[in-house]
Amino acid sequence: MTDAAIERALISVSDKTGLIEFARSLADHGVVILSTGGTAAAMREAGIDVVEVAEHTGSPEILDGRVKTLHPKIHGGILGRRDSADHRREMAANYIAPIDMVVVNLYPFEATVAGGGDFATCIENIDIGGPALIRAAAKNHGDVTVVTDPEQYQEIVDEMAANGGATSAGLRRRLAAAAYARTGSYDAAIAGWFNGEVDVSFPERLALGATLKQTLRYGENPHQEAAFYVTGDGRPGVATAEQVQGKELSYNNLNDTDAAFELAAEFEPPACAIIKHANPCGVAIGESLAEAYEKALKCDPISAFGGIIAVNRTLDEAIVAAIGDLFAEVIIAPDAEAAAKQALARKQNLRLLLTGGMPDPAAPGLISKSLAGGYLLQSRDAGRVGEDDLKVVTKRTPSAEEMADLLFAFRVGKHVKSNTIVYVRDLATVGIGAGQMSRIDAAKIAASKGAEHAGTKPCVVASDAFFPFADGLLAAIEAGGTAVIQPGGSMRDDEVIAAADEAGIAMVFTGMRHFRH
Repeated sequence: MTDAAIERALISVSDKTGLIEFARSLADHGVVILSTGGTAAAMREAGIDVVEVAEHTGSPEILDGRVKTLHPKIHGGILGRRDSADHRREMAANYIAPIDMVVVNLYPFEATVAGGGDFATCIENIDIGGPALIRAAAKNHGDVTVVTDPEQYQEIVDEMAANGGATSAGLRRRLAAAAYARTGSYDAAIAGWFNGEVDVSFPERLALGATLKQTLRYGENPHQEAAFYVTGDGRPGVATAEQVQGKELSYNNLNDTDAAFELAAEFEPPACAIIKHANPCGVAIGESLAEAYEKALKCDPISAFGGIIAVNRTLDEAIVAAIGDLFAEVIIAPDAEAAAKQALARKQNLRLLLTGGMPDPAAPGLISKSLAGGYLLQSRDAGRVGEDDLKVVTKRTPSAEEMADLLFAFRVGKHVKSNTIVYVRDLATVGIGAGQMSRIDAAKIAASKGAEHAGTKPCVVASDAFFPFADGLLAAIEAGGTAVIQPGGSMRDDEVIAAADEAGIAMVFTGMRHFRH
């Protein structure tokens, strides 16, 4: 492929950012501009000469504008190969003029869905002609320059200025790749929305679409490459966050911050979660964010160093003062008071993320995990239990204070890597055992960590899954457990219940487990 001069361009854009400047640059190179509807009107108003597509094709727009560019004089002009004598002969015989550039961005389907558009409105915002034009131009990128994003305008302007009004083969190939990615993502968004409308969670063919938000310095380790893509589903979190200050976020920062914010969102009162390597090292609720933070920090102040702090309220000056000189990688909150921002500004390396809202922990949604050669897809763990869902299986019933702590502990355990044991006292974690191969090891590690700091005696105990043997329960009792919450369902439940009764503790079954891997 060689440089391709631009003599005729078709421009039809929904997003008119930078349109006038770009079109004026094309006009300065003597490019004939074809256009339609609002795009044509905007350029004419700016004094740029435009030929209406209907005038070019000799066919009017019909069916409320649904059919305007679907015409042989348009698609023939785009798809005709300039290096083929037969193509050139057929184009001449059918009065088809070559179209050397296609500038199209699509109807705002994704924004319409995100904005809560009804079914009919969403359907009308499914672009038909636009994807057809883009795909045609991308297929014939040997001769045609395809432009799908205003961010691409400046590079094209610069190259045409340097090449006497032509674009290079390398640029056209890169633009073609971006074009297919755009139409693929667009179709994936439509398919995902449509599947939701007809209650299909797991379609025969899975289409995934996302937009690059950030190329990262590296992945989990410096020798790995990484990037952050967003789906635009509107769920508040790291994908929607504005970074107010601090250095660039890393792969690990983003992963850990997401885990922290989703955990903080589980609670209605002021809550704070401190996360390290995607596991909580302290979680609490309090009368204020500052109190919640101080309670959470006591669980494991050593591990909190260099961690992520997430809160579920507007960040205020009191919690910033409580955090003091503790080194944290990230603080994430739905918003922040001006005084809190000012107080944090002195910590130049601290990343402050403001999301604009809290995610709904009970909202449905799908999460995916990649495997070699495929994906695992499942619904988000939106499961929650209340006091009415619990079954008391021991002779002793939990006290009101124990019950509140049990429900809190089980909700925290949902966000800790399995196998999980969580010790809680006064609505704050006092020991967390995460990611162990054996549940008894998780119980012992949680007790050991707790003994180093807040102390676990007395406490309540949460297990993300059933105790397969009584040994794990006995370790939790030894740590100071007075009441236990667990899913139940082991073939040795009777043995575990008997051990609880012998120790005089209370135990409740949830009937719901929270594995997390």
